[in-house]
Amino acid sequence: MKKILTVLFIVSTMCANVFAADMSAEINSATEKILPQVVEWRRHLHQYPELGNREFKTAEYIEKNLRRLGIEVRTKVAKTGVVGILKGDLPGATVGLRADMDALPVSERVNLPFASKEKTEYNGQQVSVMHACGHDTHVAMLLGTAEVLSKMKSKLRGTVVLIFQPAEEGAPAGETGGAKLMVEEGVMDNPKIDAIFGIHINAQTEIGKIKYKSGSFMAAADWFTIKVKGK
Repeated sequence: MKKILTVLFIVSTMCANVFAADMSAEINSATEKILPQVVEWRRHLHQYPELGNREFKTAEYIEKNLRRLGIEVRTKVAKTGVVGILKGDLPGATVGLRADMDALPVSERVNLPFASKEKTEYNGQQVSVMHACGHDTHVAMLLGTAEVLSKMKSKLRGTVVLIFQPAEEGAPAGETGGAKLMVEEGVMDNPKIDAIFGIHINAQTEIGKIKYKSGSFMAAADWFTIKVKGK
């Protein structure tokens, strides 16, 4: 629970420079209060994971919670992505906050009440599905951020674009998807985003600390083929 709170607070304070005044104490208090709800969201999402480009129920869950806050919502972005647009009452920059939504074709081997029992077809095979990479936590954190910031709308400068990205782990064979498709469909342009932040939880990072650098960060996966010719 404390890990979720810590990272949620970090996401929220990323927007601190768009507030009319120093709101750090108020944001911190609000994240403390929203923590139980964030945990509930995360456990629900963990129990019902979906693979890339198939995040239909996940998208509906996100949309429902954003609309409850009165946030403008766009759905079916890059097939199953969701974008929330929170406009502050004061003029200012546009900041994007991004979380990935999809799970992995992995079996969960724990006996918890919110463990995944989901199964689906993947590349022609029946597989189990699990949030094994933390995307359930990322979505819950961004929903919590949306709740915190929406309650401070009168003090918010500019706009916060909440981006829920599908297919981060890769689109199914023969399909397009993910961040590239979201960008192609204009997620960075309408409204035009001045700065964007993405985060990823990491069990090896000490609680209360973040790792960051300018420019690109984290790893990427690519396919390649090596041909070895014998003599």
